Amino acid sequence: MKISRELIQQQGWSAVNVRSVAAACGVSVGSIYNYFDSKAALMSAIVESVWREIFHRPEDGAAFGDTQECIIWMYRQMEYGCKQYPGFFTLHSLGFMQEEKTQGKQRMQQAWRHVLEELCAVLKRDAKIRFNAFTEQFTLEQFADILFSLMLSALLRQNYDPAAVLEIIHRTLY
Repeated sequence: MKISRELIQQQGWSAVNVRSVAAACGVSVGSIYNYFDSKAALMSAIVESVWREIFHRPEDGAAFGDTQECIIWMYRQMEYGCKQYPGFFTLHSLGFMQEEKTQGKQRMQQAWRHVLEELCAVLKRDAKIRFNAFTEQFTLEQFADILFSLMLSALLRQNYDPAAVLEIIHRTLY
């Protein structure tokens, strides 16, 4: 996975395939197939590996103390991810929207679910949120989904300034 991430960093997402990974690792193509059933299995594992690196929770957990700090951290990580892996977010997302890439799409969605669940957990812990911010008609989960949608939109636009999102959080929750 490390070599695959390095290939993406050096040559871009489109340069990664079974042959290039095998060559970079100094092993035969067959050796790669000992670990991965197919190219799709390899690619989906690489996607998951990159997402985990980008959104790996910091040891101290300080970024998850409140909603605003969490959003600032996530936007910094998105910027880091786009610098480390140019084109990764858009190219792999588009590639996995094709039907034959089911496993990769599932892994990408699993990574997204993890981020969304973490947003919900931070919202639940945030002591600064006013007691009546959420209702049956406007739930914490719905708000987390809105925040996540704004993050995905920011990724596609490559806009890593969380100011507008922070303003929405402030006006809606505090």
